[in-house]
Amino acid sequence: MSSVRITVPTPSHQALVPITDKVAEAVARLGIEDGAAHLFVLHTTCGLLVNENADPDVARDILRRLEELVPWRDPKDRHAEGNTAAHVRSSLVGSSLTIPVQGGSLVLGAWQGVFLAEFDGPRTRHVVVTAL
Repeated sequence: MSSVRITVPTPSHQALVPITDKVAEAVARLGIEDGAAHLFVLHTTCGLLVNENADPDVARDILRRLEELVPWRDPKDRHAEGNTAAHVRSSLVGSSLTIPVQGGSLVLGAWQGVFLAEFDGPRTRHVVVTAL
């Protein structure tokens, strides 16, 4: 097995959902001891990021700032589904991550966590984790 898919239910229209534990479980299932885990989200209106996981205000501030940069409603948007902002935000955040693995564990800083960034939920999202 070289990759596994993890499922992430999102709770609201916008959210940074912690997925560090799910990614660590995927790394264990893949048997990665030393190398890297590549993560790719299979959707166009959410993204992946690494950021602080100790203070939940950081996640709220990130979402607030993204709303300021890319407001949900813009009368100039032409996308018929009405979720252009979600597409733009996911483009800014990105759809993939590569995280080093040493001794079977994710190599993250003391305050770092892995998040799925939901911009058009709530939905059920899927992330593919591949062993490198």
